Amino acid sequence: MEHALRATVLATSAALLLPLTGITADADTPTGPDGGAAGAAWTAAEDGPQQYPNVFIEWDVPITMSDGTMLKANVYHPADAAGRPIAAPTPTVVNMTPYTKLVSNVADSAISIPGLGDTLLNVFRNIRLDGTPITGFGELLNAAGNGELRNFSVDRQLIKSGYTQVVVDVRGTGFSQGEWDMLRGREQQDTVEVIDWASKQGFSNGRIGMNGLSYSAINQVQAAEKQPPALKAIFPIVPGSDLIDDVLAPGGGFGFNFIPLWLGAINGLKWVPDLASIANGAFDFKWLQDRADDPFGDLDVLMSAYTSTSMDTIDPRVREMLNGLSQERGEWLGDPSRIQIPTFVTGGWHDLFTYSESKIYNQIPLPTGQKQLLMGNTYHVTSGADVNRVGAPPRLDVLQRAWFDKWLKGIDNGIDSYGPVTLKTQGGGWNTQGGFGPTAPVSEAADYRRMYFSAQSSGTANSVHDGSLTAAANGDTDRLSIAPGLYTVCSNDAAQASAGALDLLDACAKDNRIAETNALTFTSAPVAEATTISGPIAVHLNTVQDAADGYWTVTVNDVAPDGQSTVLTSGSLMASLRQVDEANSTRSANGDSTDPRAFTSLDKRQETVPGEATTLDIALSGTQAVLQPGHRLRVDVFAGNFPKGLPILPMLIDTGLKPEHLQLDPDRPSFVNIPVRGNTGW
Repeated sequence: MEHALRATVLATSAALLLPLTGITADADTPTGPDGGAAGAAWTAAEDGPQQYPNVFIEWDVPITMSDGTMLKANVYHPADAAGRPIAAPTPTVVNMTPYTKLVSNVADSAISIPGLGDTLLNVFRNIRLDGTPITGFGELLNAAGNGELRNFSVDRQLIKSGYTQVVVDVRGTGFSQGEWDMLRGREQQDTVEVIDWASKQGFSNGRIGMNGLSYSAINQVQAAEKQPPALKAIFPIVPGSDLIDDVLAPGGGFGFNFIPLWLGAINGLKWVPDLASIANGAFDFKWLQDRADDPFGDLDVLMSAYTSTSMDTIDPRVREMLNGLSQERGEWLGDPSRIQIPTFVTGGWHDLFTYSESKIYNQIPLPTGQKQLLMGNTYHVTSGADVNRVGAPPRLDVLQRAWFDKWLKGIDNGIDSYGPVTLKTQGGGWNTQGGFGPTAPVSEAADYRRMYFSAQSSGTANSVHDGSLTAAANGDTDRLSIAPGLYTVCSNDAAQASAGALDLLDACAKDNRIAETNALTFTSAPVAEATTISGPIAVHLNTVQDAADGYWTVTVNDVAPDGQSTVLTSGSLMASLRQVDEANSTRSANGDSTDPRAFTSLDKRQETVPGEATTLDIALSGTQAVLQPGHRLRVDVFAGNFPKGLPILPMLIDTGLKPEHLQLDPDRPSFVNIPVRGNTGW
């Protein structure tokens, strides 16, 4: 009793003082990607004994929104030795999830079994399957142990250190009432209202943070853009900010691999009833009526996209999604320039939202330190797989704890001197930079240069046509043709669009040679010295269609001396949606596009004229890689990208699934605009 009272007094005093002054801890200055001594201290703080021994859970706490809809939340409190929640107010972390807090609780329960949970996480962290045919499986387990699982569920170590965690079912999912709004305006308003509610509860000291991954990372970014006064810091793992170009319809092709499974999972889980309420006679029949009113949650929109054969008969909701001027599209397009609170963005070079992740960081108008970017060589479900190794960053749960300790508790732990940009270089190691792409300082900036497509054989690829990349323009006038096919089912893009599930197949995810058998390839000479590629990339194509439309996909690859072709980044574009939004695009000093953002809007659609040349500028996600001496740069060109992308049926019919042609022409050259550092020897 005396111990509990003392802890309460101390915690209350701290809660009152934290908003006013920082706590000094003689923090070491972080050095390198692993943070040096400071990074070790962050890990010790997360893994060591915590201020409180237990966690107390309030189940299904009702939160009423301004329109009367009731959301349900589980509230996790720090608790004393007797399991009682502490009385002192604490900083509070909010997680808004569509995957149901029931699933979060199941995951939390699995890793919280005394004597087993920590052992299991340590096993996951230390499994090494590098060099085997199933390295992807090892990466999945590594990610689970390196903080991804704790971030998806709850981090009990964080709670025991003096935080309250609030996990909320977003409207229309889990046990919450309403119709699922899928990150649109009403749901965004809910998030703001939940933050306000949490800040005014007796358990909170008024300082709110947000955490979570994927969907629960996107809504953090959306909330921060709305600037609710109580929100003080966010830690989004794999967030997006442009849902159409990221994942729903990148380049105009619907995300056929990911979207149906994702929509099916959320719509299935939302029907799981609250069994406890049934047992005690308090079942929420409004919840059931809401499910009956909206049983499919956008699945019917997807079905319409692939059952209507004409643009004239397609569901208006499909048009709404693919209309750049629609209210819905505006609600899905973020504006990170409005963010004014400390934000730590974690992403991956092969994540679903890679296109947005570095952009979110670059657009936030905060000094370095208050904004951070960490990019691993990972997929959506393997975030953090490559941290927690020698020379690598600390685990994601460790970084999250340090971030919240700094910005919610005022502890001077040095996290604001970390990074600010920490990158896993593909083909190399981890490194720390002052920026990335447009924000890179002069000393780190890459120089953009053209590498031209040539019909001359490189002698390195087993493809439909094995061409070359040349530093100088050439006089080639060949017409190279490529037909749509299904070889991209075995590709890095298929793995990326499956959120990393297909990463388990190393032969497909980590080597593009199978997919390249139905591609045009253009390969450079070997580089003379280690050559860094850093920043967004664009490919400029001179194309000819045999129909009213075409679907093009390009990848940029690192080709090893043994022939392995590793995809570094990719991009796609429907030929009819080629119109570029210049106001939101970028160019390099040579005038060429670096990020030619297409409108991806049906109101901007321009059908192609069969037989006539059509210029396409295709944006590829920014990346960082190193070509080691003897390695080559390659660009693959495909006529399609199934299953990652599939045009809606009317547009697919317009392509006729006919072969597409790349017309080499010295007056209209095709090339990749590539950002490089180093002596390539080209």
